[in-house]
Amino acid sequence: MSKLISAPVRPAQVPAPGARGRVDWRKVFAFPNPVNEYSARITAALVVLLSLVTLLTGAGWGLAVIAAGFWLRMLFGPRISPFGVLSVKVLTPLLGRKRLVPGPPKRFAQGIGAAMSTAAAILFAAGLAPAAWILLTVLIIAASLEAFAGFCLGCAIFGLLQRRGLIPDDVCEACNNISLRRP
Repeated sequence: MSKLISAPVRPAQVPAPGARGRVDWRKVFAFPNPVNEYSARITAALVVLLSLVTLLTGAGWGLAVIAAGFWLRMLFGPRISPFGVLSVKVLTPLLGRKRLVPGPPKRFAQGIGAAMSTAAAILFAAGLAPAAWILLTVLIIAASLEAFAGFCLGCAIFGLLQRRGLIPDDVCEACNNISLRRP
């Protein structure tokens, strides 16, 4: 028979927030604030490019890729999305330009893109391709406004909702001064 050797009993140790073994969910789902507008515009241009290829080829799988990209950017910021990483880490540094804008409206815009592209993918899968292509066309227009004119439609909607009191001011205090917040 073997003898059981017991180790001294120690009180349970609770890891500190962010300590090893514990997940800080705020960091997992963090979105940058502020955001470099040039990175956002480059990402939008990449979305336009993939969306046009998808629309012109009729490749339904492109809708799923577009939707996945929007979901990744909305949930995790640009650090996991291939387009986000490419624009933030590679293409924007080549430009050498930086213009910081508030992050919450950009995240909101990514959410709108996620909803629209997901709806388009579902419509396509349900056999309603014409409706899917209409939604994708609207997405192309919105992303083109961001990419080529510097006008973020989702950010404008965010400002309108904030002005109406549907989004609390403390969600984006820096947004209180954007041009859409006129009385």
